Amino acid sequence: MKDFQIDDLHGIHAILYALFDEREKLDRAAMRRQVEICLESGVHGMAALGLATEASKLDEAERMTVMDWVIEDTAGRVPVALTIFGASVEEQVRQVRHAATAGADWLILQPPMVGQYSAAEYIRFFGRVAEKTDLPLAIQNAPALMGRGLTAADIHDLVRQHPNIRLVKGEGPVVDIAHLIEVTEGRLPVFNGRAGLELLENLRIGCRGLILAPDSIDYAVRAYEFFCDGWDEHAEEEYRRMLPGVVFTMQGIETLLCYGKRLFGERAGMAIHDRGPALRPTEVGIAMVRRYAAALGGFPE
Repeated sequence: MKDFQIDDLHGIHAILYALFDEREKLDRAAMRRQVEICLESGVHGMAALGLATEASKLDEAERMTVMDWVIEDTAGRVPVALTIFGASVEEQVRQVRHAATAGADWLILQPPMVGQYSAAEYIRFFGRVAEKTDLPLAIQNAPALMGRGLTAADIHDLVRQHPNIRLVKGEGPVVDIAHLIEVTEGRLPVFNGRAGLELLENLRIGCRGLILAPDSIDYAVRAYEFFCDGWDEHAEEEYRRMLPGVVFTMQGIETLLCYGKRLFGERAGMAIHDRGPALRPTEVGIAMVRRYAAALGGFPE
């Protein structure tokens, strides 16, 4: 994005789903339409290749293809963040370099999804990747969803050692995020996720914004903007309307990928196909998706 400044990041950013066709291949047209819906909903940023994008089911070439697609489709209208997934420093550095060449504005580093190691080992790993780029970086810290993570004190040390690590992408309850903000003395912008659970409380404790899958992204954008304008009652109303679907889909990452993606598809008028292995929807789950989609309505044109 032209004139991008990391300190200006704020608001509701969409993290894209990986949308597949009936042959379980990435669906180019569906991915483009997803970006268009998010932009039409007024998102303040775009992101891809996190947990919602099922990066672990994509091979390296596919992850790089998604990088190219989202940057092409966003076309500089909002900042783009790309999550870097990989089991080794070498693999992550290859993707960091591709993301930079493609035109990413900032990157989110994930811990390697192999083994269980000490905080010192993860700090060394992140540091070796961070040294290979000048792009602003965030650390994705989602121990409840990923089974590995860092404490607030660990993150403070990591940022001190590597000044291009400028943000944190959290996935935790407000009380934990508040502690992280306190330990880092408010100098490290924090974005939370969790599909928008506790959205307004996150903003009240000082989160810079949230990075959310797009099922109810339009409601999240309106809630954020009403909150920033001091219209708390309107912000609460938008949040209340999206909350039942958020609670339903955010019962685990596989539930989000199964039913959150279908809630998005129902609202967008798009067929949803899974890439196995996957949690398969039940009749009860589909009926719930349709009720929530009917209550939310379609996306803005």
